[in-house]
Parts: sequence; structure tokens; C-alpha cells
Amino acid sequence: MKKQIAILGSTGSIGTQALQVVEEHPDLYEVYALTANNKVELLAEQARKFMPEAVVIANEDKYIQLKEALSDLPIKVYAGTDALCQIVESGPIHIVLTAMVGYAGLRPTINAIKAGKTIALANKETLVVAGELINDLASQYHTPILPVDSEHSAIFQCLERENPVHKIILTASGGPFRTLTMEQLRSVTKEQALKHPNWHMGAKITIDSASMMNKGFEVIEAKWLFGVRPDQIEVVVHPQSVIHSMVEFEDGAVKAQLGVPDMRLPIQYAFSYPRREHLSGERLDFAKYSTLTFEAPDTTRFRNLALAYEALHQGGNMPCIVNAANEVVVSAFLKDQLSFLKMSEVIEKAMSMVPFIKVPTYNDYVETDAETRRIAAELVINGMNK
Repeated sequence: MKKQIAILGSTGSIGTQALQVVEEHPDLYEVYALTANNKVELLAEQARKFMPEAVVIANEDKYIQLKEALSDLPIKVYAGTDALCQIVESGPIHIVLTAMVGYAGLRPTINAIKAGKTIALANKETLVVAGELINDLASQYHTPILPVDSEHSAIFQCLERENPVHKIILTASGGPFRTLTMEQLRSVTKEQALKHPNWHMGAKITIDSASMMNKGFEVIEAKWLFGVRPDQIEVVVHPQSVIHSMVEFEDGAVKAQLGVPDMRLPIQYAFSYPRREHLSGERLDFAKYSTLTFEAPDTTRFRNLALAYEALHQGGNMPCIVNAANEVVVSAFLKDQLSFLKMSEVIEKAMSMVPFIKVPTYNDYVETDAETRRIAAELVINGMNK
């Protein structure tokens, strides 16, 4: 029987590549639902090609446009956040790929877990914001969470669960500014930040990669996915992005997962787990990589990585604060309202201003997110960029 898949965020980078995987294996996978935030034209185009049971546009203002675009097809069309959260509960769905960007992925992921759907997790912010809550729910509802991030998929593929893990080694490309000095970083532009040397991603995650906040979030995500302590998670800068991540065991042996930078591989592995299916595309040619290099990350120049570790050590709602503040500053940077280095300053200031809650509930996360966004926005407006 074909696996029925719901793709949350089908018009983004992960979503479009997931559809390529489905297209390559029409005998194995079928799209049940597609969702997007604003990109009506692309969502309608995808719906016509894959003929899902339903589509959801989160922005309700776009509903009429999407409805009219698909009026000649027997596809159910819905709009709004509530509809998005409800669609993941549909009976036929086997796998929910959470490829939405940011905090918006939390609520639909919770609904999908409670409905017993396998989660293919590409929305790292879900675990960053509420990792303990998500793990508790996954355990309560016996819901598998399969990582789609290339680094966490690599760790997942390396792990031998019967053997104790000494540490997890997350690799980082270092982004486009890896070799720049602090003085040079003061004047970098969003155009420069959006030119990632190895990966083609959406704007938000590309900026996060340039600031190394993305790697900080992956550290937090790894803690919840693999049940390790913060001191067991090491970040190593590996500019070639061939080794996606590694696991060191208690005897000192290290296992690494290698491959070309292609997000279709971890997406397909989450879909097909525990089997491996054929995937077309480039293969790793070792003759092209005569040298693989590694270096320690510089948390002075890239302060966000240190802030993420600090949030993880503090626990509670602190990672939620960091995530919300980061979403605000990235948006401001993309609008030329904030400089690259000032992003870290706003995040750190917000961490000291938003009330800390050691054992937050879901409602606490919602309130923390809203309060942090308000404070971070005020910090941006009130001259943090001066």
C-alpha cells in the first residue's frame, strides 16, 4: 500500500524536494495534502500535478484565489491556521512532513503527533521551542519522529542504539562568512548572506546558517532527538559539507555519514525508513574531494551559536525566547533594518528581559513567543542598529 503523505510547507525548499522524491517513487508514495503560507500559484501548480485530497493555504486572504485556481478539480481547498492543524489529523495520512518555517510548525506538529502520524521533522524550531513537550507527547502517543535535517539524519543513520554514545559531532559548513573578520562582518549585506556556498535553501534558514544560529538550533534539536546532554554535542566546521555528521562511541570509534549536499536523501530516508530506496542524482566522487578539512567554530565572531548553547543549558522557555527573538531579527535584517552583528545583540538582550519559566506548559510557550517578539521588535525599533 502506498504511504499517504502530508507536506506542510510544500512550496519551500524542503517541500519541493520532497515532491521530487514522491515523483521518483509513485509506486511507494502518494500526496494526501499540501499546504503553503502565501505561494498560491505554486501550490495550485503542485496540486494539479500531484492531485492531493486537500490543499491548505495558511493566509486566509489567499483562499479565493486558490479556490478559483482549482475550481475544475475535485480537490478540497481550505484556508487558515486551524485548517492546517486539522488536516494533519486526517485518517488516511501515514507521514506528516513538517517543512514549515519557524515557530508556526509547532501547533500542527502537536496535532499530528496526537493523531498518531509518523513525523518527518524538517521544522527544527518545533524541538527548539518545546522539545520536552514534543518528546513527552511522542512517547504518550507512540509516535515516531524521524529527522529530516541532513545532520540529524546522518546521526540517526550512524547510531547503534545498543551501544552508549560518547558524543555527537554536528558538522557545519561555516556559511558564506566563515573567513571574515569581526570588522568585515559589521558591514556584510543580506545579498552576501543569502549566497550559501553549498546549500540552496529558503531565505530564513540561509541567514540562520550565515549567523550559525541554524547550527545552534540543531544542537538543541539533537538533544531532544537523541537524548544526550549538551556537553555531549560538539560542533565542527567542515566547509566541504561532505560529512553530514558523526557519532563517537564510548570506545572512541567514530561513525560518519557522507554524501553530496542533496536534501532529497534525508527526506527520502525519512519516508522509506528503515528501507533504502534508489535515488537518482549525483553520487559522491572522492576524486573531487582530495581534502576534507575541519576547524572549531568561532563563537566570538558567531555569537549565536554560544547563545543557543546557553539557552539549552538553562532549559525551560529559554530556547523558545531565542527562537522568537531570532525570527524577529532575521526578518529585520532581510528588510535592512538591522545589521548582521546586531542580530546577536538583540537576541541576547531579549534573553535577559523576557521572564524565565523553568517548567513551561504549552500556553507558556505561546505567551513567551508573543512577549519575546514584542520585546525584540521594540529593541530593533529603539535603536539597537545605531
